Amino acid sequence: MIKKGKLASFFIIVAALLILIGTTSTWLLKDTKLGLDLKGGFEVLYEVQPLKEGDVIDANAMSATLTAIENRVNVLGVSEPDIRIEGDNRIRVQLAGVKNQSEARQILSSTAELSFRDINDKVLLDGSDLKAKGAKVGYDPQTNAPLVELTMKSKEKFYEVTQNVSKMQPPANRLVIWLDYEKGDTYEKEIQKENSKIVSDASVQQPINSDKAIISGGDITAEYGKQLSSILNAGALPVKLDEIYSTSVSAAFGQDALDQTLFASMIGVAAVFLFMLLFYRVSGFVSIITLLFYIYLVMIFFNGINAVLTLPGIAALVLGVGMAVDANIITAERIKDELRSGKSVLSAFKAGNRRSFGTILDANLTTLISAGVLYYFGTSTVKGFAIMLMVSIAVTFVTNVFISRYLMQLLVSSRWFDKKKTWFGVKESEIREL
Repeated sequence: MIKKGKLASFFIIVAALLILIGTTSTWLLKDTKLGLDLKGGFEVLYEVQPLKEGDVIDANAMSATLTAIENRVNVLGVSEPDIRIEGDNRIRVQLAGVKNQSEARQILSSTAELSFRDINDKVLLDGSDLKAKGAKVGYDPQTNAPLVELTMKSKEKFYEVTQNVSKMQPPANRLVIWLDYEKGDTYEKEIQKENSKIVSDASVQQPINSDKAIISGGDITAEYGKQLSSILNAGALPVKLDEIYSTSVSAAFGQDALDQTLFASMIGVAAVFLFMLLFYRVSGFVSIITLLFYIYLVMIFFNGINAVLTLPGIAALVLGVGMAVDANIITAERIKDELRSGKSVLSAFKAGNRRSFGTILDANLTTLISAGVLYYFGTSTVKGFAIMLMVSIAVTFVTNVFISRYLMQLLVSSRWFDKKKTWFGVKESEIREL
């Protein structure tokens, strides 16, 4: 006797899953964060070196550097940057969607160490004398030319410094403002360079009774002024960054890579679905439903942990589909073996599930261990592949062991297939009667 309630439950659940996937997939894909290889952008790997002799690069120094870089990335306006510490003294920065990569490189690596010196390179003030967030872009009230206004912590100290400089004989009465002064730099040599570290060398005629220092001149454009003030407000790097590797991907190339990868992935997944339907019939149809739900769950989890989808990540997702299919194939083949031995559909289903469970568990565990090793020892792109693979394995186990088997149980227990063993991919001639 056919149990229509079981069949109705199966079709209601399948319809609900398909409606859920169909109505929310657009939102899900829109919320997915793309890596620079799919969106275009800039990646650089820095080796962290001491800024001053005697400084130690320890965990605290690396953490402070990471924070300083994050502040600078905010200056660039990049959404969802990927900044991470690798090893003991390396930091990898991935900025998807960056358009001006030379600007990004300059903002990230500049130590932004501000210093006020005389023409003999003697330090008079440094960045610690600048008020927090004390740099801003302004405009000269007379010429409307852009300038950078610096607010000092101590009005009295600034007055004393400018008083001493004003007493020097011209042209020595100059207050020279340096950005990233290094040992060996001199005013005489640096002032001759086109891209000089000297951002201002204004003459001081009289003491300045104010807490404001002005950087102005022909080199100060509105864009450069905004960039300079943002870097100063972000704070100086506590270390020196040596670039040891960098790469860039254009937005056009990233979009092409995404389109081609998605097209290839859809072809591959469609071929898998067709194979399952032709060879395993009912079991294959249930596998297709659970595989669609598997992809949906993987993307939800991936977005939930704020992970960034890259080309290796898509490859891992497609590989995960293959592994999920493999788990379904193992179960379907076990069921076919039981049907060939002459068992009823319900008995074959139960025996096939029981005997395939251990094999599926072992296969998933060994792959999970491999993915864990890849994540622990791998670099950024390898880690992305490993994360997606581990998520895929976990979701594969859930969809195959629970969802797929539950749906199959509803169909089999409805008793509608009791005399339709060939619908499971078994030939009539292969079935032996008990």
